[in-house]
Amino acid sequence: MAKPVSAPDLRRKEKLEAFDRLLTIMDELRENCPWDKKQTLETLRHLTIEETYELSDSILEGNLGEIKKELGDLMLHMVFYARIAQEKKAFDVADVLNAICDKLIERHPHIYGDVVANDEETVKANWEKIKLKTGNKSVLEGVPKSLPALVKAIRIQDKARGVGFDWEKKEQVWEKVEEEMQEFKKEFNAEKNEAINKEKAMAEFGDLLFSLVNYARFIDIDPEEALERTNKKFIRRFQYLESASAKDGKVLGEMSLAEMDVYWNQAKKL
Repeated sequence: MAKPVSAPDLRRKEKLEAFDRLLTIMDELRENCPWDKKQTLETLRHLTIEETYELSDSILEGNLGEIKKELGDLMLHMVFYARIAQEKKAFDVADVLNAICDKLIERHPHIYGDVVANDEETVKANWEKIKLKTGNKSVLEGVPKSLPALVKAIRIQDKARGVGFDWEKKEQVWEKVEEEMQEFKKEFNAEKNEAINKEKAMAEFGDLLFSLVNYARFIDIDPEEALERTNKKFIRRFQYLESASAKDGKVLGEMSLAEMDVYWNQAKKL
């Protein structure tokens, strides 16, 4: 049996009314707006991907106002897909919501059944085992093929860990990082002026990145978020370099590296 909710949701009725309002507006737009009438599952796809990245940006920036806005955009897309599927007589939004509810109940037997799971790792392990029992041939089937490579590496490792295929200690993972670094250096050594086998060097560099992602996971760092934060930091510093040097009457493409480093170091202090 499910455990009781700790406190009643005082806004449940308001939430249901708001969702009903969205469904009504979606129907009206689909039937009356020339742009909305023209959309298909395929034309919405790239827009949904863009909205997802905008949500990701707002989360990294800690902007709750923007997070609310982007969640609304994504909610609209979900309702839009369901409306199009309804027109195809495939399913509607009620089918979508009931399907995810059934899935959540099935995959949380420690809440809706008699299974005991007192920690996150046990919950993840149960989740992957249930997926295999319900038709998945591989625990890695749930990793989308079109995911960016870095995010895909995180998901692959996380799913493998869910069924016990993982290192025991972070020290072992770091040893693997160092091993992969040495193998990469064998294929590409900047100190030697030799032609390299690009295919082998690329393969070893991929192994090195994969092992670094693994180590980040062991020390509870999201490598995708870490890299994106570094990207944003670089952008801020470089844009300072551009604006500050322009104020001093300098042209970026005509400056020496030493001159640019002066502004770069100023940006780091800021």
